[in-house]
Amino acid sequence: MRKFILGLLAFVLLLAVIAAGIVVSGNTLNVLALIAGPPRDWDEKRLAPAPDYAVASSWAAWPGREDFSDYAPQGLVLRNADQTVDVFFVHPTGYMNGADWNSPMNPDSRTEENTNWMMANQASAFNGVGRVYAPRYRQASFFRYISASDDVVRKTMDLAYGDVLRAFEHFLANENRGRPFIIASHSQGSQHAFRLLRERIDGTPLASQMVVAYVPGTDITNGKVAELKSIKVCDSPEQTGCLLHWATMGEGGTPPSGISDLVCVNPLTWKRDGSRAAPEAHKGGVPVSGAFSAQMLGDDAAQGMQFPPLGAPMPGLTWAECRAGYLYVRDLADTVFAGLIIPGRNYHGLDYPLFHMDIRQNAEQRTRAWFGASQPAATKVMPQE
Repeated sequence: MRKFILGLLAFVLLLAVIAAGIVVSGNTLNVLALIAGPPRDWDEKRLAPAPDYAVASSWAAWPGREDFSDYAPQGLVLRNADQTVDVFFVHPTGYMNGADWNSPMNPDSRTEENTNWMMANQASAFNGVGRVYAPRYRQASFFRYISASDDVVRKTMDLAYGDVLRAFEHFLANENRGRPFIIASHSQGSQHAFRLLRERIDGTPLASQMVVAYVPGTDITNGKVAELKSIKVCDSPEQTGCLLHWATMGEGGTPPSGISDLVCVNPLTWKRDGSRAAPEAHKGGVPVSGAFSAQMLGDDAAQGMQFPPLGAPMPGLTWAECRAGYLYVRDLADTVFAGLIIPGRNYHGLDYPLFHMDIRQNAEQRTRAWFGASQPAATKVMPQE
């Protein structure tokens, strides 16, 4: 996973260095790690208290409380989708600061604003199918990927996963209570979600309760999935009890080195690998709300980020093709998504926004398949004025 993330670092590190007025050199990664990375080894005594998942404030998304996961693309009308399925969403890395190896869980911080960005632009894709639960957790710092020893990596990720696992156990015992559920995640969150699949769900009765797992943007390989007992890779739009992974690249892009054999499911067809899907199959990307803060230097104080309503879906924007484990799409430099493109045409930040409507509609489709009967559509697109 570290090699995969290193391939994403250049852009955010460049932004941080430029913002600080530092001259960029070929050793930017190492220099920034020395300047802004955690100044000490992992220290259990410095950890923030473990979140109490019986308290709603420990959740970034919580049913019955207004939050950013409630956002819907312009022109969509949602039915009251809270009665049939639950969604357990594990957000990606938002703690870009190097003050410590794990997030201090400060509610008045850029980290929290980044979590809100994830709720508005990622978790919101599932609000048409069911109740969305997204735990806040003591996530690993971004510096875990660039300057941590193997021992620190293990400790930071184990701590973060421990929070996710406790949140999931609380969710099962107190909220879900036997309802079908969807697992969803991105990037660091997908690392934790895949571990949850492997250690807590696979080969247990929970596997038959799981509608599907959307776990894009990480290093899930065919070899890793082959080790699972009951959970397989999805290969059709209605298959249930399976997992989906993709890592998006722009046409002509250069994938991170050292990573191969990635699982690739095409979100335009929901087929594993396969031929190119034409733009006509694209249900629609959705322009993002707000801005994700990649600032790594200085303190982590909140910047007052605002999150306006999501824009209207943009169908037919791209083709998509699985190629050597990566999901390739057309060059989007001339679109509203240009600001999320990482040099090398790495579209990691677009794994959800570019396929928002495809994910939204597919989650409904798989839910209907899980129940084995048709249900009223969760959303419909209203004509634009």
